[in-house]
Amino acid sequence: MLQGIFQIALTLILVIALTPILGQYLARVFLQEKTWLDPILEPIERRVYRWIGLRDSEEMTGRQYTQAVLVSNLAMGLLVFTIIIAQPFLPFNPTGLGNVRWDTALHTTISFLTNTDQQHYSGETTLSYSSQVFALGFLLFTSAATGLAVGIAFIRGLTGRSLGNFYRDLVLAITRVLLPLSLVGAMVLIIAGVPETLAGVATATTLEGANQAIARGPIAHFEIIKQLGENGGGFFGANSAHPFENPNGLTNLVETIAMVVIPSALIYTYGLFAKNLRQAWYVYGIVLALFIPLVALTAWGEFQGNSQVNALLGSAAANLEGKEVRFGWAQTALWSILTTATMCGAVNGMHDSLMPPGGFSTLLNLFLQIVWGGQGTGTAFLFVYLILAVFLTGLMVGRTPEFLGRKIEKPEIVLASIILLIHPIAVLIPAAVTLAFPETLAGISNPGFHGISQVIYEYASASANNGSGFEGLGDGTVWWNLSACFSLLVGRYVPIVALLLLADGMAHKQPVPLTTGTLRTDTGLFTSITGVIILILGVLTFFPVLALGPIAEGFQLAHL
Repeated sequence: MLQGIFQIALTLILVIALTPILGQYLARVFLQEKTWLDPILEPIERRVYRWIGLRDSEEMTGRQYTQAVLVSNLAMGLLVFTIIIAQPFLPFNPTGLGNVRWDTALHTTISFLTNTDQQHYSGETTLSYSSQVFALGFLLFTSAATGLAVGIAFIRGLTGRSLGNFYRDLVLAITRVLLPLSLVGAMVLIIAGVPETLAGVATATTLEGANQAIARGPIAHFEIIKQLGENGGGFFGANSAHPFENPNGLTNLVETIAMVVIPSALIYTYGLFAKNLRQAWYVYGIVLALFIPLVALTAWGEFQGNSQVNALLGSAAANLEGKEVRFGWAQTALWSILTTATMCGAVNGMHDSLMPPGGFSTLLNLFLQIVWGGQGTGTAFLFVYLILAVFLTGLMVGRTPEFLGRKIEKPEIVLASIILLIHPIAVLIPAAVTLAFPETLAGISNPGFHGISQVIYEYASASANNGSGFEGLGDGTVWWNLSACFSLLVGRYVPIVALLLLADGMAHKQPVPLTTGTLRTDTGLFTSITGVIILILGVLTFFPVLALGPIAEGFQLAHL
């Protein structure tokens, strides 16, 4: 147990240590300040800007930024859907994989386009190298860069700056952040044993004398951007539990840190934009105050194991069902919470096999969406809660609701409410329809409370742009593909539009001077109030499904 606690603590210490380093770098990149990569990348970026017809000084309004996001994403989605459909006629298909069903191709395209990477297929038996690299690999960069650009635009607007230019932010997010980190990370993974090849399947002779075909491919570069971009979609169906994606403890550590390092750094980046690192560290404290108890709860549940299995064994044993023994209960528990907290969605063990505390914690992360949160947008969601906290606290104490010297008024509260309310709509409505027809639509493999969790988790994962799942669900159907597309699109683009409009409104407000009546937001008291408001708004919205799912399952298991 002590070894497991040490592994978890060491990972968190490394993440915290990297936060100010990368946070400062991100601030310099998006504030257009000099960095050591300028001599190498500026000539390339200027050529890209000329190619897309972008003037370097061109700024966008909130509506223009939103339009650019939607139009570019539509174009990228059409391109990727075409590549997947045309897979049998494209090169780099050594195993001769055939057509992909239209609904699976549509769901896959929308899923990767929205930075969700929810997969209703197994990559090694469904998609060719062309589809994996040229279609999905393309979206691994652009969807992550889109989220990062929106997050930076939101921070700019919140701190009184113009929102910037989406296309410039998209290029910078790729050339200055995702691509350099991916190059370094991919080399580390290759050295540590992750394969990178265009060769077809390898054949091996088993001990029984039979022939076995072993899938492989260009995995290392796919794996690192999957983690860094909080994409989560695996090259293989087993995702990061597969020994080719995540073969040992070193790769597991690198991939764990990769999925959280950018969201963690963005909070520090906000502090530099706002010139208030004190507030940034307080906000960071909110995240840790939510994250650490969820990790502890999950780790405790997995270490205690299943009481029914322990009764058969005659002694207590950790729950290793659905886990890779090379990682064990501790690293699987940490990864499970981190991947649902960051909206990455990659897995190094099966979430369907988690004990009820783990099921509760992972679902709660998907419901809140701000415990680290998605690439860029998660940081923005976190500050939306701060805006609501300012408004509610100001009303209670009779002070003017202001954030960073700008008044919080009706338009901001309406947009903030839309951002927070669209998620339960995208989760609960399709889940209710699906559960109303359990035999024909749901595809539940586990009866009772766990089956409810399976369905809720799938839609929560889609709407939160996470992509992980309680596997065992029969989700490879037309119903699941199309209904999940609804949650994917609504959960991604409605909040993005509202975030950009909210940021644009804040950017155009005249700042007011601080007075004795101003509610300060960089204090421990206000930070604590914000944490309470997050729990009240987030938990109570979804408490009925938590009660009917993992909580009820935990009581049932305890009394069997």
